[in-house]
Amino acid sequence: MLRKKVFFYIFIIALSISSVAFSETQKKDVMVITVNGVINPSSAEYIGKSIKKANGKRLEAVIIELDTPGGLDTSMRDIVKGIIGSEVPVIVFVSPSGARAASAGVFITLAAHVAAMAPGTNIGAAHPVGVGEKMDKTMAEKATNDAAAYIRSLAERTGRNARWAEDAVRKSISATENEALKEKIIDLISTDINSLLTSIDGRKVKTVMGDKTLKTANVNVVREEMSLRQKILNFITDPNVAYMLMILGFYGLFFELTNPGAIFPGVLGGICLILAFYAFQTLPVNYAGLLLIILAIILFILEVKIVSHGVLTIGGVISMLLGSLMLFESPGPFMKLSLALILPAVIMTALFFTVILRLAYKAYKRTPVTGAEGLAGLEGIANTDITKDGGMVLLQGEIWSAYSDEIISKGEKIIVESVSGLKVKVKKS
Repeated sequence: MLRKKVFFYIFIIALSISSVAFSETQKKDVMVITVNGVINPSSAEYIGKSIKKANGKRLEAVIIELDTPGGLDTSMRDIVKGIIGSEVPVIVFVSPSGARAASAGVFITLAAHVAAMAPGTNIGAAHPVGVGEKMDKTMAEKATNDAAAYIRSLAERTGRNARWAEDAVRKSISATENEALKEKIIDLISTDINSLLTSIDGRKVKTVMGDKTLKTANVNVVREEMSLRQKILNFITDPNVAYMLMILGFYGLFFELTNPGAIFPGVLGGICLILAFYAFQTLPVNYAGLLLIILAIILFILEVKIVSHGVLTIGGVISMLLGSLMLFESPGPFMKLSLALILPAVIMTALFFTVILRLAYKAYKRTPVTGAEGLAGLEGIANTDITKDGGMVLLQGEIWSAYSDEIISKGEKIIVESVSGLKVKVKKS
């Protein structure tokens, strides 16, 4: 019995040791997410949910591959809060070569537990700009001071160059990857994800849960893609897409109003307008530009009904062109409309309203030539004597019952005045 007990305990100990060894050799996961474009609510939601998912699964780290020209202050602050509050270390990697972390991207990079850049990238120019409205001198100074204090606190928290960070806000300075490493803005330069994981293995970082040593030498790289909803929202917040959605929305509603019961154009137009106005919430919209576009469409419609010898059309083209150029007001080119999109849109809208709608309006006003309505004004011959009590006439090879306020003899030429049911009122031609 004693021998059996000894063997049993040896077996249990050996099993425990093997399970511990297996768990030690088991690979851990590192999540990689890619942010390429403007920092907006959809990208903030994508990053925030990915960090929460990584925390829930207790992954080794989260890597954000970043390439951004900047974006909204509110979205940037949401991302920074998510990074600071993460139990899992967050690594911001400005890549691939040719990428940048400008404006809001500087704040996000400085907030990371580990900041890295690929060769041929740059970081900087974080001076705040007005979105949707022009800031006066006092407001601009307040925004600059607020952003400078915020970025300085982020740099000091992660032990990076706070002086350079403040200059990036106040003086809009930028730096290459080598300059950033020399100025202690970032922690290292890596060519790709694999070399980055190898380089940071064993590095100690400070999270909300305390100090943590990264073990990234032998991990599984798991890429977390944007959901379909996030991709759609990110797509429509592009200024050019939002502009086209607005134009298509106006077209659809106009078709529905001029052709009641068509349903599809109205539904599609309504959806496009709602999506456009959702996008406008995240874009620097100048409402004077929006009003000029609406005025242009009104002028195009009036041109169909009023003979202005082209004056209304010219006014509509000028109004729409100016409105499109003014629609998004931002010093950043990523927040402006492309001229290559504006010109075709203005020309197509002008042609649509002045040519197609003019033809449709003429067709609407044209006298009917078929059916009962088409009989009014036609000439015919009295088939019998016609009085107010009745008679018969021959119209386009058909015999119709007729009456007249005057006496018309058989064989005389007549003109149809009106139609009532299956009876026509006529007079002498």
